[in-house]
Amino acid sequence: MPPPPRGPRQTGLEDSARRSLMSLIFAATGLTIGGFSILQFLADNALFASVELLVCAALLWASRGIYKTHHLELWIYLYLVPVCAFLVYITLMPEASSSAFVWTYLIPLLSYLLLGKQRGLRLAVPFLGTALLLYYWRYPLPQTPHAMIDAGNAILCGALILVFVHLYETRRAVTFSQIEHQAQTDPLTGVASRGHFKQELLRALQEAQRSDSPLVLVLMDIDHFKAVNDRWGHEAGDHALRHICDLLLERLRVTDTLGRLGGEEFGLLLRSTDLDSAKPLVEALRELISSHPLHYGEQPIALSATFGLAQWPQDGVTTDELYRCADARLYAGKQQGRNCLVSGNLEMRISDTLP
Repeated sequence: MPPPPRGPRQTGLEDSARRSLMSLIFAATGLTIGGFSILQFLADNALFASVELLVCAALLWASRGIYKTHHLELWIYLYLVPVCAFLVYITLMPEASSSAFVWTYLIPLLSYLLLGKQRGLRLAVPFLGTALLLYYWRYPLPQTPHAMIDAGNAILCGALILVFVHLYETRRAVTFSQIEHQAQTDPLTGVASRGHFKQELLRALQEAQRSDSPLVLVLMDIDHFKAVNDRWGHEAGDHALRHICDLLLERLRVTDTLGRLGGEEFGLLLRSTDLDSAKPLVEALRELISSHPLHYGEQPIALSATFGLAQWPQDGVTTDELYRCADARLYAGKQQGRNCLVSGNLEMRISDTLP
């Protein structure tokens, strides 16, 4: 399996799924409480009904706001902690029967579903332990074999639910991570896929806007790649793509992102970097590729690449503007002989300007 893409790890798929799930849970809980508020009004319990109506309105509002918040974990805890506390309280309500304890079995299900394995376990175990202690504080400990069997069944059932949910979440997390990795990774080269690179570009631009730090987008095209395929075959072309990616990843920083945009075209994201700092780095990459031919069998295959650079916000404010600028400069580099980098209106090869 190829290594994961360089740069900050994304949880876009999982984050989106959790937001959708939380929206559904908020809406369902709000509508349920709203239904109970109507019953409370009919029972002439106006105060309690009004509180439930306010909670209903807050949850319905949260079902829409969950898609925009930057503090998803906080929203989840603000929902889970009161709900788990209420499920524990059910066992202590004056009119509750001894079987009301079964509602606490929802605690591990909700905790693992919304928080994952580790945080779900840390939240569920204290609430379940508290519920068990309060239950036997209210009801006497079993004295007869029949009562002990009933108590053992209830405790064993809760323990098994916790174990099964834990095992399921462990397997689900591994499977989801594999699916997410496949969606975000180019299968041939192991770098970021086109879709994931675009997400990274958008995220990097948003981070640059918040911190007012520079950002450079680099588009790279392998020179005369069709000739490599035509002369040596597509297998050699695949080796060439992987060879160049390996060279680039050895030189790039951990904060940089390399993605394959299609065919022989690649993108580089250089965070917290301006053009003056980016040009020596990109020139070093250009020289690295041209000075390290691919050894395919016993035959060396010379390779080179052309680069177009664009800086935020000088060359573009949006992702589309940055991409168009970098693409235009990449095209200009091809027109001017390839194996160069272009960062402005004129072609520049740094090695030609150094003394």
